Amino acid sequence: MPTSAPPRQVRVLAAPGPRHDEILTPAALDFIGRLADAFGERRRELLKERRRQAIRLSAGSPLEFPLVTSAVRADPSWRVAPPAPGLTDRRVEITGPPDRRMAVNALNSGAQVWMADFEDATAPTWNNIVGGQLTLLDAVERRIDFTTPEGREYRLRGDGRITTVVVRPRGWHLTEDHLEHEGRPVPASLVDFGLYFFHCARRQIDAGLGPYFYLPKLENRYEARLWNDVFVLAQELLGIPRGTIRATVLIETITAAVEMEEILYELREHSSGLNAGRWDYLFSLIKTFGHRTDFLLPDRAKVTMTAPFMRAYTELLVRTCHRRGAHAIGGMAAQVPAGQPEAHEAALATVRLDKEREAEDGFDGSWVAHPGLVPLCREVFDGVLGDRPHQLDRTRDDVEVTVADLLSVRRAGGPPTAEGIRSNIAVALRYFDAWLRGQGAVALHGLMEDAATAEIARVQIWQWLRHRVVDRETVLRLLDNELDALAAEFPWAAVDEVRALFERTALAAELPLFFTPDAYSRHLVQRAGAGS
Repeated sequence: MPTSAPPRQVRVLAAPGPRHDEILTPAALDFIGRLADAFGERRRELLKERRRQAIRLSAGSPLEFPLVTSAVRADPSWRVAPPAPGLTDRRVEITGPPDRRMAVNALNSGAQVWMADFEDATAPTWNNIVGGQLTLLDAVERRIDFTTPEGREYRLRGDGRITTVVVRPRGWHLTEDHLEHEGRPVPASLVDFGLYFFHCARRQIDAGLGPYFYLPKLENRYEARLWNDVFVLAQELLGIPRGTIRATVLIETITAAVEMEEILYELREHSSGLNAGRWDYLFSLIKTFGHRTDFLLPDRAKVTMTAPFMRAYTELLVRTCHRRGAHAIGGMAAQVPAGQPEAHEAALATVRLDKEREAEDGFDGSWVAHPGLVPLCREVFDGVLGDRPHQLDRTRDDVEVTVADLLSVRRAGGPPTAEGIRSNIAVALRYFDAWLRGQGAVALHGLMEDAATAEIARVQIWQWLRHRVVDRETVLRLLDNELDALAAEFPWAAVDEVRALFERTALAAELPLFFTPDAYSRHLVQRAGAGS
């Protein structure tokens, strides 16, 4: 736990930008420094344990529900904290990057919750990170209205309805290289959490809500415990009552899936539930077991939520949450409702079926990526919930899930199609190009793609090459074709950088765990200029 000694100063290594001084105040940087001082070493040790666990699993060690925590799972008495103000009814949550346009659209959308995403939907340029914090501050202060240079006005509606803001910081594996503490970059999670908490926690409490978060990429209960300790210290430092923070954990790694109850237990005084992060979950399965032929997945579009191993994952999540009094939030509807009428109606029909399955399975709400999907999602959940704010009373005692059920991937397996190979390459290249230019959420072929979909696209190519279900010559030919198409469509595209990024992350002998750390260091970190 932290000591009382003052931390060393956090240094800003990037040039100042417009209004940056409102966020990067000496007091805010001191607060970040205290968090980094207290938890930086623990974070580094937990990342080492991630690597050790990955080696053990790749060497054949079984994945299992931990024996050492069986008493936690068997104890029927414990519960998470009761729902906090603004988080009782979560039937529709909209997600997106914390830019001003998205903020206004999300807050006006009619969704109960806006998840402001610093992680998968944000390319972490320095301006995006600090600008995102300014967006949140302005949104909380209700001064977010603006007019674009083209004259389009964005105004918060005046009906007084408040959409609850929940912030997703970057994962434990990432750093913020523009801030330095004790000669090291500051953990990005602590930067995103800390700046928002420092500036907006008290403001949110005064508004009758609170500082709420989504926690991504957790792999085990120890990482949840670290977050809980961060919350305890942060509340203590700012004089905010312990337990005011609420956090929803995304179960988007296979190792977290076997520790759902333990994760809730570690965060129980601050927990507000779990979320089924489907694309990152598939990404995790391939990263963890991609060396095994029985985990060979077909085109990502063919791996639906009705696949047996995905059903096991989502039903276990609902049962776990409701047994402990926590909300269970469903996965993303990434469709962008636009285009030809036939395509538009087909997209809405797909979303409706997905949300109907979630509501009928017991989920308390779900995610959408576009404001146009909010009414449909609300209609579906209204049909099941009625006037109730959730369905925590559905404990799903009928659900029994084993580790074998979670790993029954072979039943959904099959070879890739030619279109699936081409589509994965096209999506990865177009997303990489946008990400390198500072855009983290990209509409492609009727879907809102983010880092999670780019990750699953590139690791599938790696897996198919490894198991020789597609030959390298075919991939290289398609790579050339799609790069030519990218350059023709976007003459300003950084084709050479995009190719190099794809080759490093999808064609290398060893699979990089994420594309983001290396790409961030190479392309998004401002090398010139330094502040104090």
